[in-house]
Amino acid sequence: MTFLLAERDTVSTAILTSGVALGVHVPGLLLARRLAEAGVPARVDVFERHLPSDQRDRIAASMVAFHRNFRFAKAGLRMAGRNAVGLGADAVAGLLDNWAADQVEQLVVLSGFWMPAAHEYAVRHPGTRVHACHVDTVASPSFAAEVSQVPDAHRRQVDHHDIWLLEQRAGSVARTIPVSHDDPLPWSARNGRLLAHGGGWGMGTYATDADELAAKGFPLDLIAYEHADVTAPAGGRRYFMIDPGWRPWHDNGFPPFGQVDANGQVRFERGQAHHDSFHLTRSALAVLSKPGGGTLMDSLAAATPLVLLDPFGDHEAHNAALWRRLGFGIYFADWVRGGCDVAQLERLHHNLLAARPHVTSYPNALVSRN
Repeated sequence: MTFLLAERDTVSTAILTSGVALGVHVPGLLLARRLAEAGVPARVDVFERHLPSDQRDRIAASMVAFHRNFRFAKAGLRMAGRNAVGLGADAVAGLLDNWAADQVEQLVVLSGFWMPAAHEYAVRHPGTRVHACHVDTVASPSFAAEVSQVPDAHRRQVDHHDIWLLEQRAGSVARTIPVSHDDPLPWSARNGRLLAHGGGWGMGTYATDADELAAKGFPLDLIAYEHADVTAPAGGRRYFMIDPGWRPWHDNGFPPFGQVDANGQVRFERGQAHHDSFHLTRSALAVLSKPGGGTLMDSLAAATPLVLLDPFGDHEAHNAALWRRLGFGIYFADWVRGGCDVAQLERLHHNLLAARPHVTSYPNALVSRN
């Protein structure tokens, strides 16, 4: 099935995402929106949409299990490279035919699971550009798992480029996918709250770490993963939620999102320009989260610092180290040890503000080459 994000007879760019992580999928949706705004049509393909339904069911079950047990999630990540899921021959053939019919000239790969199919298409259609777009500082598990499955002969034939969004450059990062056209809110306009979440799968120590800060008097916004995560709001605590029944392979919209009311009900809504949770990031003093690539993208776009929690894998550990080194974030233990100083968060906010003008828009770079 083809999902077009701009009106035109042909499609020049295919953006290849995965529902395994919203930190990969949402940046892909953002890229498609930014390209469409510039008049460049794009299609979004989600890897899991082309898997058998039983495999998708197992992924959905793993998402719940990983949310409930972060230690189990880390063990599962270590096994990911040995248990990489590939697309069947029929699925690949269908995709290659669809891309050819849409006259795809450029493939932007945000999940390494796509790399064999992307290279096969590029070999069959000389002149096709393949961008491996990395949202993390180092190669994520999907890229590490699939690199060995791309024949060396394909690599030599294909116009392949690795694009590192978080490449460090002159006190900032090289490039980003803009989340919003709005300027960051000034510090004086912030709502005085901390936002705590665990990424798209609700993973990590954010709930217990948030409890520690709530005990110190901080008002909190928490993004719950399932209804069981929601307790009676108290002490200025608010809960929000992505629709637990939604999966990225269902459609190409941003995640349905809403606030949990006093009766535990949620009215889910979906923004068109970006994911709705970004509104919370934009108004917060800081985000309390594991350091996924999508979370860092939000942090830069909103000039909202990160209080860095236990990472999910080596790639997120490198993300955290970069954000701390640039003065955009602080490790949770260090912030608590320093007395949870809000003035320190303000300094990090100003560091982000100063860095933003030096960051290249990746969508703009793609547009300029079309």
